[in-house]
Amino acid sequence: MAAMRSFELAPGLRVGGDALPVIVAGPCVAESLDLCRRIAGTAAAICRDLGLPYIFKASFDKANRTSGTSFRGRGLEEGLAILAAIKAEFGVPVLTDVHESAQVPAVARVVDILQIPAFLCRQTDLLQAAGESGLPVNIKKGQFMAPEDMGPALHKVEQSGNTRVLLTERGSTFGYHNLVVDMRSLVVMAELGVPVLFDGTHSVQLPGGQGSCSGGQRQFIAPLVRAAAAVGVSGLFLETHPEPSQALSDGANSLTLEELRSVLISFKAIHEHAHAG
Repeated sequence: MAAMRSFELAPGLRVGGDALPVIVAGPCVAESLDLCRRIAGTAAAICRDLGLPYIFKASFDKANRTSGTSFRGRGLEEGLAILAAIKAEFGVPVLTDVHESAQVPAVARVVDILQIPAFLCRQTDLLQAAGESGLPVNIKKGQFMAPEDMGPALHKVEQSGNTRVLLTERGSTFGYHNLVVDMRSLVVMAELGVPVLFDGTHSVQLPGGQGSCSGGQRQFIAPLVRAAAAVGVSGLFLETHPEPSQALSDGANSLTLEELRSVLISFKAIHEHAHAG
């Protein structure tokens, strides 16, 4: 296996190598500042109690909703203002996704980490623009991609001179409205020499499974996270919401804040056992 790259995601926060696994958690969409405050405050406290580094995530826009009438977010200006407020109030790094190259400069002035959505992981201009920002870039593996085929996506970012790149597993298309997680994917992508995260919530999504929106099988989040901890990952990506049934996006595959704590407790225990000595 190639030596895994380790680098700084934000001041004082490293990922990869022997660094502690990072926890990227938050709502699918930045519905409001009050909601994001509630989630960031609770998630940060949980991670602090467990001794795990925390990164807040939320999207200012979801350009790939199933229905054209679904809630997409607060838009670039208001969404970035929410993310900036969370970063300032809680002192935590923030991550959000970009869908177009033109969004990158404005977003990069606010957040610490840029994310490339799974559906866009082959978009050359977007990957290169993200790399040119100089920020760390998290590329979600496309549901349609073999893990080894993420190498070219990784290299598109690296061509800008930016080597701070993460890859995230979020399940692979398995028939209609279903995803499956091949745990071998975590190993294969790590062999590319970069830190790999596991998205335990999107991996149980049922894309378009409810007709006008996606469904999900939340009962499988915890087992998959435990499996990923045993295989070995550099961190987790999890969507969480105080009331998933009321979430404006991806509620069916989001953890409650109470579930987030229990999932992270088991993740940390298994991760430490698997890497003891």
